[in-house]
Amino acid sequence: MREFVFSPIGFVRGGADYSQQAPRQGVFARNCGEIELLPDRNFETALEDLAAFERIWVVFVFDRNSGWKPKVCPPLGGFDRKVGVFASRSPHRPNPVGISAVRLLGVEGRVIRIADFDLLNGTPVLDIKPYIPTADAFPAAAAGWRDEVAEPRRRLVIKECAAEAMEFVLAQGGPDLVGAARTQLVTRDLDPARQRLTLSENGGTLAFRTWRIDFELTETSVTVVGVRSGYTGADLQGDAPDPYHDKELHRIFIRHTLE
Repeated sequence: MREFVFSPIGFVRGGADYSQQAPRQGVFARNCGEIELLPDRNFETALEDLAAFERIWVVFVFDRNSGWKPKVCPPLGGFDRKVGVFASRSPHRPNPVGISAVRLLGVEGRVIRIADFDLLNGTPVLDIKPYIPTADAFPAAAAGWRDEVAEPRRRLVIKECAAEAMEFVLAQGGPDLVGAARTQLVTRDLDPARQRLTLSENGGTLAFRTWRIDFELTETSVTVVGVRSGYTGADLQGDAPDPYHDKELHRIFIRHTLE
């Protein structure tokens, strides 16, 4: 059997750093970034005429996954059975290759500016192709098991105090907690078995890395009401282990919230 070896032509710059922040599909994303192609490969010439397209297909590698599963359980409410991985968009595939239709903002040299993408920062890119509506769009096509499931979509509201806290964490070099809330709470069916969630009758808490995002919930909206550290006071003592190398940020955050 013949084998094929592929090498990246470039890498994604921007977007989420952690898989928990990545939107399920690019259509749910609200971000901007770029694909930087490798130098000394004459890719500048290969990109000629691409800028006139509104969307492009990005063929990429799921470089942060290992192994694959022949059947997967889709992360959608109201659907409680597994489907074959080839009937899903799961990243756990025999060959860890994905495709994504992203919005094209422009081309500058060997840099492709993109928006509304579900790729992680640093994702290896294998190929770029233009999106052609007459060839690639079939809105009336049957979608198999997906036709059985309603797509969850809630409105995200962030209270002023929570927004200020999220902005402070990001400005201090911490994670994008707004992006995490949007990804985990808006377009997914909330499931503590799949997510780091605790739910109550009217809301709950999302654990994202070492941070906790408190929210209120209705059928149509999720309101972030607060952000807090996931560490206890004892955890933040000077001689305590710091496996995530972020305890100083949490100390700064706590001092800031007490001012």
